Amino acid sequence: MSDVTQDRYWMERALELARFGTAMCSPNPVVGCIILDRAGQLLGQGWHEYDLLDHAEVIALKEAAQFGRERLQGGTAYVTLEPCNHTGRTGPCTEALIAAGLGRVVAATIDPNPDVAGHGMDRLHAAGITTAVGVCEAEARRLNEGFAHWSQHKRPFVLMKVAMTLDGRIAPPPGQHTLHEPFWITSEAARAAVQPLRWQADAALTGIDTVLADDPMLTDRSGHRRRRPLLRVVLDSGLRMPLDSKMVHSANNDLAIFTVSSDAARANELRKRGVRVEVLPADAGRVPLGKVLEKLGEEGILTLLTETGTRLNTALLAGELVDRVHLFVSPQIMGSDAVPAFRGMAQAIRMADIEVERYGNDLGLCSLLRDPWPEKKEQ
Repeated sequence: MSDVTQDRYWMERALELARFGTAMCSPNPVVGCIILDRAGQLLGQGWHEYDLLDHAEVIALKEAAQFGRERLQGGTAYVTLEPCNHTGRTGPCTEALIAAGLGRVVAATIDPNPDVAGHGMDRLHAAGITTAVGVCEAEARRLNEGFAHWSQHKRPFVLMKVAMTLDGRIAPPPGQHTLHEPFWITSEAARAAVQPLRWQADAALTGIDTVLADDPMLTDRSGHRRRRPLLRVVLDSGLRMPLDSKMVHSANNDLAIFTVSSDAARANELRKRGVRVEVLPADAGRVPLGKVLEKLGEEGILTLLTETGTRLNTALLAGELVDRVHLFVSPQIMGSDAVPAFRGMAQAIRMADIEVERYGNDLGLCSLLRDPWPEKKEQ
């Protein structure tokens, strides 16, 4: 096995480990680590979970320690994100790797935080450890898009999900949809694919129009582990949220309504039912989208999934607030009288490098609109 092939093999293993931390790490990044001895034999492996404190490198080193310090000397660490070189809730991983006597550290990508990017690898290099960066970089960056965006902007990475027909419609014409009941555009297989998106997100956002029309739950029903509940966010400028809605009925410190209404009595009724109500200054009579993202960022929300209707879909895109789009397209045509996914776009939004999946007869189209990672510095 060539060195390049070996590096890719072990980094792919480290990425598999990192994925075990999905929904368990936020507001930290997901990270996996593999430790080999000089002969290329596996000594230790680990991944990060926020509540367990230890970073992936430390967990892998502790597992490797059972083989004795001599086996670690001159060994190699494969880590999916540059090791930290600062003291936060734990000590620097760089110092742990140096103390272990490793001879080489391979990182998939540099840390996206502009204050720390590159410092970890610089510290390892200064200690005489051979370093390399960039193995499986694209895969590693995909795993931590939310962390990368939040690190630089203190706002969540916004993933817009839309289920629509071939002619871009998301609901039948007015009067042909029974209120308070969902109208399914896509197949059961496509709908099931939405649950992993909610699982990977810290929060899901919808608008009051969607709540009034469909009475959704907007919960994570993936069945997978998560560290904190999915925060359900509703934009409701006039505080029209029904007290008997499924979302209010199931509220358990996981439902936040952002409004510009001054109706204190209504807000108190919602708060009595366990709903958080945030009153923001109006933007042309509407809830200010940028301010909502700022507030969510302050709470350590790294990734926000939007499942909204025509107006909010359009406003989010027009405001350049969407980072990735995931369209679920059903092979049917509803016609111009049906409700459009978008309306009145000032300019076209072009999707590049589209990922395509099939869910029965439905298609999934996914594209990155804005790369959350900082531009690479010239070496």
